[in-house]
Amino acid sequence: MPRARPQRFARRARRCRSRAARRVVAGADWMSAVDILLLHSVFGLRPAVHAAADRLREAGHEVHVPDLFDGRTAETVEDGMRISEEIGRDELLRRAVQVAAPLSARGLVYAGFSLGAALAQNLALADEKARGLLLLHGTSDIAENAAVDDLQVQLHVADPDPFESEDWLNSWYLRMQRAGAEVEVFRYAGAGHLYTDPSLPDHDAEAARKTWNIAVDFLGSL
Repeated sequence: MPRARPQRFARRARRCRSRAARRVVAGADWMSAVDILLLHSVFGLRPAVHAAADRLREAGHEVHVPDLFDGRTAETVEDGMRISEEIGRDELLRRAVQVAAPLSARGLVYAGFSLGAALAQNLALADEKARGLLLLHGTSDIAENAAVDDLQVQLHVADPDPFESEDWLNSWYLRMQRAGAEVEVFRYAGAGHLYTDPSLPDHDAEAARKTWNIAVDFLGSL
């Protein structure tokens, strides 16, 4: 599985800008707006999720941020896991599907943080009209018969990550490719698991900045 180390970010950013410039010259509107379903982590619908949604709206996108925990939030991973287990994974997925269903005809980009990323992956692989998949801090199992038509996928994850082992990520990457997805993986050495949330001890400001710069380019290219 390819790794994106810090020294490679600048080169990729230049490639994105060059691609954008070529499309502008060709008369195309490169930074196209997309509809995004953004799913929260086990911490619930906290201010950091709303801030992320606002950041993506500023880039011109329509962003939907459902509350899968019915207003409950957690202060620790353990508390969040208890809430998640109390509701149940199947019920969380049902709630996410219920929100996505009336929006999916337009071609959604599914996105999420950790637990929300896992849910987003399940939804995207089941939606033939999915426009893209943005995974922040998490992945999910992939069914053996999973198949997509060149689904664009981008994953951002800490290196190392206590919830996403090296062996698991290698296996996940190969299985996503086998399913037909176009996958980019970016790893951030020394960052905490949920490093994009400034209210958590995991936060890494530089890793978060790089993540959002790359993610916004990715979403604008879909």
